[in-house]
Amino acid sequence: MRGLRKYWGYLLFVALITTAWTWTLGPGVLVAAWVLVTAFFLFQAPVYCGAETRAGQLCRNNANGILMGCSFRQHKWQKLKLAFVPRRWRELNKGLWVSGGKILATLSAIVAVVSGVVSTTLAVVNA
Repeated sequence: MRGLRKYWGYLLFVALITTAWTWTLGPGVLVAAWVLVTAFFLFQAPVYCGAETRAGQLCRNNANGILMGCSFRQHKWQKLKLAFVPRRWRELNKGLWVSGGKILATLSAIVAVVSGVVSTTLAVVNA
């Protein structure tokens, strides 16, 4: 059960994908669920750090989320800085596609945002 708690966002993501088009609880609950899923992939999904070390290599420590670094404080700031400094977005984009876990988390976050907007829009229009 401990390992399942680590991947709760994937389970909610699959549940939302399978039920988003027939959702009956209303757009507010739907938006909240999609925001939770997106936040999971950005800040909590188990992935490798991927921050650049002093030796010029990518850090292979475990991290939480595609925007967070590992336990080293400098890596956390380096990863968050990539998201908020426009001239470093290309470097951030390159780092999102380096390993299987990051690719899955990145694609899931993109699908979560797009599906959240589409399904919420449909729920509001049909209500």
